[in-house]
Amino acid sequence: MARLFDAYIMVDWSAAAKPALGANSIWIGILAKDARLKLQFKAVNIDTRLKARAFIEDMVAKLTRRGDRVLLGFDFSLGYPAGTAAALGLDVSKQAPWAAMHAHLASKLKDKADNSNARYAIAAGMNYAISKGPYPFWGAPARDVVSTLSSTKPDYAGQPLPEYRIVENHLRETKAGQPKSVWQLAYTGSVGSQSLTGIPHVHALRAAWPNARIWPFEINADEMTEEGLDGIEVVIAEVYPSLIKAKPEKGETLDEVQVREIARHYSQLDEKGLLGGTFSTGKSLDEGKIEHIQAEEGWILGI
Repeated sequence: MARLFDAYIMVDWSAAAKPALGANSIWIGILAKDARLKLQFKAVNIDTRLKARAFIEDMVAKLTRRGDRVLLGFDFSLGYPAGTAAALGLDVSKQAPWAAMHAHLASKLKDKADNSNARYAIAAGMNYAISKGPYPFWGAPARDVVSTLSSTKPDYAGQPLPEYRIVENHLRETKAGQPKSVWQLAYTGSVGSQSLTGIPHVHALRAAWPNARIWPFEINADEMTEEGLDGIEVVIAEVYPSLIKAKPEKGETLDEVQVREIARHYSQLDEKGLLGGTFSTGKSLDEGKIEHIQAEEGWILGI
């Protein structure tokens, strides 16, 4: 059985406020064919988000020009809990909630060359639009705490937007992982700032690639087939590297190892003809939840 993809690029993102290398910075793992058509892996460590996006855009252009189809994975949420776009008052009459949210974040959050941005002020502004108080985003450092953004978690009980997306609840209930909430912007294990800073760059990449699609928003959410990928050069998906056990060797960072192992994982599934089956948004879920997933929340590839 032929592979669905020719190259696998996995990105471990970072919301660092200044240029950074090494642990807890941006690592990009590329598993692609060499001149002998053998898959070879290399990892690249990049110190700012703007440079990382430029590198990804250039690398994907090189691969697609030679006819490769690319699976591009990012390790942050590509969506927010169902109802977020409506709660923000975004216009969803002509675009899906996920697309409205991507466009909104791209218009608000602008990374500077030194990796700085106004993400806490932007989160505070979204909280004001949603609740007029410190909900749903939280986790601000002391210097960024304001009346609409707290350092501590708000009470989500009885609120219109839940703490977790459907996929995160699924991981927790099945004990497959303990993902943090996309609303948490700082402190141990937080991922909210990665999504807040990452989605604008995904939006820019998608705009630059007419033959790209973001899964599961723009592409078949059932089993993926070659026919379903006809005319598509790049599939962008959310990945969860912690699903794959990775142990750093001497001199390696955990981030570096994780992008290598998750790239190899998807490649091995593809080689066996099994990767297409992982493009599913939880077949056991009811239709209402699947509708929310495909319209706004997103899903993690392989869950």
